[in-house]
Amino acid sequence: MKQDVKSPAISLRDLFVTLPSRAGEVEILRGVNLTLKQGEAVAVVGPSGSGKTTLLMVAAGLERATSGQVEIAGQDLSGQSEDELAKLRAGNIGIVFQSFHLVPTMTALENVALPLEFLGSPDAFEAARKSLADVKLEHRMDHFPAQLSGGEQQRVALARALSAGPKIILADEPTGNLDTKTGAAVMDLLFDLRARHNATLMLITHDEKLARRCERVLKMSDGKFEKPKRKRADTPA
Repeated sequence: MKQDVKSPAISLRDLFVTLPSRAGEVEILRGVNLTLKQGEAVAVVGPSGSGKTTLLMVAAGLERATSGQVEIAGQDLSGQSEDELAKLRAGNIGIVFQSFHLVPTMTALENVALPLEFLGSPDAFEAARKSLADVKLEHRMDHFPAQLSGGEQQRVALARALSAGPKIILADEPTGNLDTKTGAAVMDLLFDLRARHNATLMLITHDEKLARRCERVLKMSDGKFEKPKRKRADTPA
């Protein structure tokens, strides 16, 4: 099911995630509220362990919230089965991780076609070829992940994430395993493709320079968003 055009792309309300540990329960997310309008780009920054990746995983339906409401593309995720969540992701969300998560026994073309085949697309491989051409890898379609550089693997992952034309992109430290120059090129591609598709972007990053390319930058600390600091009014001369 595709996104309801009248609803926010992402709506997280009073979100808590609590996990058990030997020392007792650990609160990973503590009352998070976040709304992303359709077509908006938002960066989430903060130190390791602040809850950024858990936030993304809950928004993707890959982890369950302990309490709170998660609505993605106009659909409430609570009560949905794993199969229903997988179909929602396939039709609405493209996810790019720091680790590329490519299937090592599949070629670049097969990796990109995989989510399209899951959706039952009759032209999965043709769409996959186009998506690889969009990331300038049409000459590497028949290569396996081990035959590709890190930057090429991330571009394949990006092509796979965007192959079905999702209206929501979730990116978790997408340049974390790449050198500075390669990472910059991958992010240029991501922002270009995101603009071309008018997709909503939630970007998890440690890189504040990269974060400033988004329309909003939110800082997480100890499982919740910090309140934005008010700008001081200029003192009259």
